[in-house]
Amino acid sequence: MTEKPSTTPEPPSALSSIPAAGRRREVPMSAELRFFYGPMDCGKSTLALQINHNHASQGRRGLLLTQNDRSGTPVISSRMGVVDDALEVSEHSDLRLIVRDEWARGRRVDYLIVDEAQFLSEQQVEQLAELADDSDVDVYAFGLATDFRSRMFPGSRRLFELADSVTRLQVEVLCWCGRVGSFNGRVVDGVLVSEGAQVLVADVATAKPAHVRYQVLCRRHWRSGDLGPAAVTQDELPLG
Repeated sequence: MTEKPSTTPEPPSALSSIPAAGRRREVPMSAELRFFYGPMDCGKSTLALQINHNHASQGRRGLLLTQNDRSGTPVISSRMGVVDDALEVSEHSDLRLIVRDEWARGRRVDYLIVDEAQFLSEQQVEQLAELADDSDVDVYAFGLATDFRSRMFPGSRRLFELADSVTRLQVEVLCWCGRVGSFNGRVVDGVLVSEGAQVLVADVATAKPAHVRYQVLCRRHWRSGDLGPAAVTQDELPLG
């Protein structure tokens, strides 16, 4: 006796939604919102400029956005000396309108590079997600996760919540003791502080101790406030 074929449909395969290799270009690709974070001096701005270079070299057109850059000018600047012009945004800027203004001028926008993303408002992060989802604009955001108190910036927290991918940069930044530094300490008149405004941009101080400066510390020395034996003369880092 011949067994009748089953009429029960087979469960969908886990690979059923993946197009064959020859048909992948028929499936529209969706843009993504990506967040890269780490302590000061871990190479965030350097990576931002490298990604911009790679995309531009393939004919894509992007916009570079920043605010409160350590240089005090509307640029994205790496401590390795690489600099590129950027558009300065404020806490009141609507990032969607910035892109739409470019469209109105007949300029294509394929991606956004957003440096100092910790300073974004929660609403601006949501605008970035909208640009990725509704306008297919790839967004690459770079910034600190936490402030000098080890509390998350509101913009960074929202990026953790909404981004398609969150990547901690792997370049190790060392505390003066040689341990991995993960804490962005604020130093005022030579003393590590734990109170004050969340946003206070300071620059490097290499010859003399600055009134306000930032220094990367490990958790032990961030907690103890020990800035190390060379605290007066070592190169301190600006926020960002």
